[in-house]
Amino acid sequence: MNAQENIDETIDLSEGAPEEELLYELADLFKVFSDTTRIKILFTLMEHERYVADIAESVNATQSSVSHQLRILKQAHLVKFRRDGKNIAYALADDHVRTMLAQGMNHICE
Repeated sequence: MNAQENIDETIDLSEGAPEEELLYELADLFKVFSDTTRIKILFTLMEHERYVADIAESVNATQSSVSHQLRILKQAHLVKFRRDGKNIAYALADDHVRTMLAQGMNHICE
């Protein structure tokens, strides 16, 4: 089964567009991808989980800025976190995030 068949099975497109509420949720999800810093953070987390200070250094941003962007990514369920003493380690929420980033890159590189 190819990727398009998998998408078609997940979303029943035979009945037209999804409900309005789902379209708004999808639009909100794509808005999260509209910030370069958030994209950099997601790519950094593709390798392995990291602490805020490590992420900030990797994306050349302040810890405060990274924390703000991570809060947005958490609200969108794109990253997860775990406490490690006083530190918090972040990772991609699941393989869907990795797939969305890869598909986006494939699309713009065609």
